[in-house]
Amino acid sequence: MIPPLSEALAERGYDTLTAVQEAVSDPELVSQDLLVSAQTGSGKTVGFGLAIAPTLLGEATEFGPAATPQALIIAPTRELALQVMQELRWLYGKAGAHVMACVGGMDMRQERRALERGTHIVVGTPGRLSDHLRRGALDLGEIRAVVLDEADEMLDLGFREDLEFILGEAPAERRTLLFSATVSPMIAKLAAEVQTDAKRINLVTKAEQHSDISYQAVRVAHSDSDNAIFNLLRFHEGESAIVFANTRVAVNNLAARLGNRGIPVVTLSGELSQAERGHALQAMRDGRARVCVATDVAARGIDLPNLTLVIHADLPTNTESLLHRSGRTGRAGRKGTSALIVPPKAVHRAERLLKWAKIEAEWTLPPSAQEILERDEVNLMEDPAWAEPVDEETTALAARLLERHGAEAVAAAFLRQRRAKHAAPEELLAPDAGPSKAPRDFGPAKWYSLSVGRATRAEPRWLLPMVLRATDLEKSAIGAIRIREDETFIEVAEASSAQFDAALGADGELADDIKARKLDAAPDLGPSGPRKGGKPGGPRGGSFGGPRGDRPGGDRGGYQGKRNDDRGDRGDFKSRPKPRRDFDDAPRVDDPEVKAPYKPRKDAGAPKSTARVWKDKGPRDAGPGARDDKPGFKKAGGFKKEGGFKKEGGFKKDGPKKDGGGFKKPGGKSFGDKKPGAKAPAARRGGVKKDGTFQGAGFQRPDGKPAARKPRMTADTPPRRKPRD
Repeated sequence: MIPPLSEALAERGYDTLTAVQEAVSDPELVSQDLLVSAQTGSGKTVGFGLAIAPTLLGEATEFGPAATPQALIIAPTRELALQVMQELRWLYGKAGAHVMACVGGMDMRQERRALERGTHIVVGTPGRLSDHLRRGALDLGEIRAVVLDEADEMLDLGFREDLEFILGEAPAERRTLLFSATVSPMIAKLAAEVQTDAKRINLVTKAEQHSDISYQAVRVAHSDSDNAIFNLLRFHEGESAIVFANTRVAVNNLAARLGNRGIPVVTLSGELSQAERGHALQAMRDGRARVCVATDVAARGIDLPNLTLVIHADLPTNTESLLHRSGRTGRAGRKGTSALIVPPKAVHRAERLLKWAKIEAEWTLPPSAQEILERDEVNLMEDPAWAEPVDEETTALAARLLERHGAEAVAAAFLRQRRAKHAAPEELLAPDAGPSKAPRDFGPAKWYSLSVGRATRAEPRWLLPMVLRATDLEKSAIGAIRIREDETFIEVAEASSAQFDAALGADGELADDIKARKLDAAPDLGPSGPRKGGKPGGPRGGSFGGPRGDRPGGDRGGYQGKRNDDRGDRGDFKSRPKPRRDFDDAPRVDDPEVKAPYKPRKDAGAPKSTARVWKDKGPRDAGPGARDDKPGFKKAGGFKKEGGFKKEGGFKKDGPKKDGGGFKKPGGKSFGDKKPGAKAPAARRGGVKKDGTFQGAGFQRPDGKPAARKPRMTADTPPRRKPRD
């Protein structure tokens, strides 16, 4: 191994190399392309840094002056690219290497100036590297080694065209190392296209793939997912955790709920800028935030220190996503826990997901409130602060506190302050518990009867506010409201019945001429019976009103099934006819005290005529081709033919014009209807029918006699057919 790199590893505490680091740095593979599949968190970044070092340095121990880049590292996400840059900087720091990053979200002009100044290694994302290449800012002519980190993720994100373009600009004699968690057919095809005689290294085994991660499938009720996540985080107090959701909206909502419960949380999703992502990750590394809620953008390559818990708030979409999410913990030999939140509707999907991923998970329940409180007590007893030495100032203050308040009061105050820093754990439902359909237990209550019912259009939406205004009670003091035809029963909590009685007047009037009386016992809330005024044919009338002896309720009409009493005050399914004001009582427009809703038309009482009346628009200058039977109508010009223009009903053809208005053929014979001595034809004001009858006023028949005009149909025209006797 090159000495500067050995020194850097020793300073970082690397006593031994991991399996992937030893495999890729084998001296026998110095000049070969590599296709490596290894477990996430196995030290691949340091591994390919060691693997390409001989290719870049050769026999030297230090890099020369920075110029065009010698190595190119391509990563799928900004976070992973920046992390790789940091790792390579300390690994190659003593060798004098200059490492820079080209990622989206950063200032492109600064990156271009850094490339112009020179660098040894470039780490970037496919999109930004493609942009620099197309703009001529990045020169790959001196590239000796190319590393594709998380190649399967880059293909999933749609970067195949960018990868092909980038690798096409690099020299053909380069060395290519491809790292992927899984080698799918797409990865194998890509490797065949961009590598030459690649050496296959598979370090993923079924026994070791999940050895450092314990998987749990946590069954929760369908409405308890957020509460279960909170209880898990409370149970693992003091440990860093990452919670994965499938959408940005879910990330923001979950982060807001956890933040409201006193958990220091940050978010990580695609909508954040690069600066915001960097601040979130730095807060996790500094300990200012304990929980990161993220989408799958954080599932690849991000290494957060002391991350011991991964929670899948939403189930992953595939096994690769599950493995990469869970791989954020259990890294470099550390132990971790991956918990899947499984509501009842997702049990089968979770089972299939774990089966396809070949994972044996423990099916369990989320921590209960009692378990969390017991865990808090254990954490308090085993807190390392008890073993820390106490200085004189603290000892003196503690003595004064004990002397003034006593040991029990001081201990109780300490416990209250400690518990105030943590939100109380949530009480969870059973995993198979659905929405509660049982009637609520209102407790001891008194019943009152109000003097309004359906006949007077009583409805809970105005009865309840009226009762609250009149009695000054809280809404929680009012229970069930049952409306009947002539009265309404209302349930009042026994503790508030005295206040309800005090609000009644001397005659029991509650408000708005509505009287109330207290009942000695609960009323009979059975079926209210048919409404009055129904249509003939039964309680509902019509064909559905016959007896229904096969259902509870006897002879109730069809579709008249009553809701259970626990369904509130909405009564039954019976349709109530809307009240209609009698026409005799309605105000008339001619009443001087009633304003007319609209102005009557002046011709409102005039009879309507169905006859079609032609409206004469007056005389106009009728040009050539005008029709007299429709005043104001004018023909729309003519058509061109062989360069001529239609004028006064005729077409102009080639040849000299004759004085008589006709046209002359080249042979001297006249063209057209007009001949010497012939009368001019009558102007046509209509069409010609085949039988010679008229079509339009003023038409002359071939014999020269005017045709009779067809009478026009009007409203007064008698019918053509004679009435039958």
